[in-house]
Amino acid sequence: MQRRSFLSAAAAALALGATPALAADLDGMKPVTLRLAHVVNEKDAYQVAAVAFRDLVAERSGGKISVEIVPNATLGDERTLLEGMQIGSIDMGLITNGPVANFVEEMAVFELPFLFPSREAAYGVLDGEIGQELLDKLADVNLKGLAYAERGFRNLTNSRRPVATPADLDGLRIRVMENPVYTDSFRALGANAIPMAWTEALTAMQQGTIDGQENPVGVVYSFKLNETQKYMTMTRHTYAPAVFVMGMPTWSKLPEAAQQIVVEAAHDAAATERAFNADMEAQQLDELKAAGMEVNETPDLTAFQEAVAPVYEKYGERFGDTLTRIRAELN
Repeated sequence: MQRRSFLSAAAAALALGATPALAADLDGMKPVTLRLAHVVNEKDAYQVAAVAFRDLVAERSGGKISVEIVPNATLGDERTLLEGMQIGSIDMGLITNGPVANFVEEMAVFELPFLFPSREAAYGVLDGEIGQELLDKLADVNLKGLAYAERGFRNLTNSRRPVATPADLDGLRIRVMENPVYTDSFRALGANAIPMAWTEALTAMQQGTIDGQENPVGVVYSFKLNETQKYMTMTRHTYAPAVFVMGMPTWSKLPEAAQQIVVEAAHDAAATERAFNADMEAQQLDELKAAGMEVNETPDLTAFQEAVAPVYEKYGERFGDTLTRIRAELN
């Protein structure tokens, strides 16, 4: 699977006329170690992306660049990681797009519910001109956007009852990412949306202070959320990218050849993680069902889409030209 992804990315680079950086281009560079942080555990797809990035960078730099992976929110939640990157206390991370959008508001356009009909449609936008423009905007807040991996299509889980329509969400306390688009979307659906860092959400589910959350199948599986969440609804309400991000203080210290290696490795590692998610989702869903989780694979998606119409009314003008261009690409 990884080999297929790497070859595909390499072919794309050649098609664009890109010249890959070589270890020989780093002659004279002192060895450097980059710490790459993320907030999930070693079973999660983020770890797959991080390991692929680490190995690619080591190989392509001839060992001049090594990567230390720091998982499990050891260095803080995603907002804390981004703030650390800005000041140079953290080198880089793999961060869910929602928290990144708190630093560059335009990136929240990807959080709009039911925007992307498929993974492939999302990849076309993210890996194209629009996606690159938004990555480049991170430079305005002292961050360097490298590439889009993915968190994936998000689904609803809860501990109280089956959910088939928005009416079933009435009164449920649902954890959402600390991003206003998510908060407004779930309030429009009738839930009591509670913005909360992921590390806090895990404890809150165990203690019963929240009823549910929304995340891709891979997260539900890797964190064994079936132990506290009996019901899953395959709403696929949002496709969530994840971003390989580096702090500008770290980026600016790297020679140009090293920067090129880092960017190319991030793109190829993202392709590996995407393939992993696609390959594993059905298997993980089957295992969750076997463990006793009740999964509704046919909710009334039309009702869900109609219920979030006010979110587009509120944010359509804010995202303006970017949203218009994304819709044009999708049609």
